[in-house]
Amino acid sequence: QVQLVESGGGLVQPGGSLRLSCAASGFTFSFYTMNWYRQAPGRERELVATITRAGRSTNYAVSVKGRFTISRDNAKNTVYLEMNSLKPEDTGVYYCNVRFVNIDYWGQGTQVTVSS
Repeated sequence: QVQLVESGGGLVQPGGSLRLSCAASGFTFSFYTMNWYRQAPGRERELVATITRAGRSTNYAVSVKGRFTISRDNAKNTVYLEMNSLKPEDTGVYYCNVRFVNIDYWGQGTQVTVSS
């Protein structure tokens, strides 16, 4: 079965950095665009970053552009989110996502807290 497992979250001070990882299994990873979403308390889940199958194209939310970098290693079935210059507004649960024809799959999420 499809499985996505996030890791790398934690507590970091403003201006700091974190690297999130998402290990995927149960599908042909290289065939699919991968996404990172996040959800802050009291807010709807928002799309943070997207990367296409071979990693040649990426897209970012305006709020993170220039600070976050999404990448993937198809040999390891893993997608990453490098987060730099973190702000308190980046706090939330970060989720890895893959969208098939008509079904979304999600990991359990990893908590990122940016606080002084």
